[in-house]
Amino acid sequence: MGPEKNFYKVLQVPEDATESQIKSAYRKLAKKYHPDRNPKDSAISERFKAIGEANSILSDPEKRKQYDEMRSFPGGELGGNRFGFDSGRRGFPRDGRVSLEGLSDIFNTIFDPINSGFATPKSDVMPQKGKDTKYKLEVSFETAVHGGKIAITVPVDKKCIECSGSGGHPKTEIRPCRECQAMGNITFGRGPFAKARPCPACFGRGTIPGKKCRVCRGRGRGQEEKRLHIRVPRGIDSGSKIKVTGKGKPGQGGAPGDLIIIFNVKEHPLFQRKNLDVYMNRKINFKEAMRGTELIVETIFGETARLKIPEGTQSGTVFKLSGRGFKSKRAKGDQYVEVHVETPSDVSKEQEEFV
Repeated sequence: MGPEKNFYKVLQVPEDATESQIKSAYRKLAKKYHPDRNPKDSAISERFKAIGEANSILSDPEKRKQYDEMRSFPGGELGGNRFGFDSGRRGFPRDGRVSLEGLSDIFNTIFDPINSGFATPKSDVMPQKGKDTKYKLEVSFETAVHGGKIAITVPVDKKCIECSGSGGHPKTEIRPCRECQAMGNITFGRGPFAKARPCPACFGRGTIPGKKCRVCRGRGRGQEEKRLHIRVPRGIDSGSKIKVTGKGKPGQGGAPGDLIIIFNVKEHPLFQRKNLDVYMNRKINFKEAMRGTELIVETIFGETARLKIPEGTQSGTVFKLSGRGFKSKRAKGDQYVEVHVETPSDVSKEQEEFV
């Protein structure tokens, strides 16, 4: 809301209103036009901001005095070319009483976020994105191999049903937040670098309930379970993360946060994994090791592969099946088979030396 508005009309009080009248009028209007009572009406939200701005000026004796002085300039109300200036002689009032620089000083005093101690219309209010929500998801080894879709249930924030988002007990008095002067934002930084963020005391609402809601304890929000379908990329590994945009905590004037899925892949009884490669053990008897053989080995894809074992193979020898490991968008791994020769119970010295 700009300085051209009549703050007395905004609060619906006479120009000689007392501090108590201003305070009473503000409380009444702030409660009536609170955005939580009319969440879909943008006009109501703007009206609420205007009410807060008017109160921040008129409730402060010094700012009110300066504001009244501005309104006493020739031309009546503020704004436009109604200060009494001649458009052809910029900077010089027709009555010669006040310079443009003087007016600028008054405006800066009233609407400067540093002097006022809270976020005013002059400050650049920065919407705050909601926090991310982390969710640990355990998937089977087979799902990590092939990828797929999994349904999960996650807790999500919603408006408290008990208090309709106000954060207060249904019959309690709604008071202006002292921390942010009922503006809902607090300014950080100085000059052109001043930024405003939602007030942590009132959660950006600008008001504090006299008695907090027994259900949400003043937050204005509760939680409910929501079912989501998550696409699991193939090749996913334990510790891998994916982001589901906009499914995190709600923001305060900004976008909601994201849902961060952190995967944990269950172990497999036959295969061990290292990055995209897969390892397994396979036993062969002494005769197969001496003469050579061909093995039929399982793969992670549910198929089998033929593996040739040459004659004279020793225990602990590792063979590679190229391209039989995990696959990702950019690469694919291999499968390694380590053979172990079973030693017969009655062996000769020659057999023992071979093994």
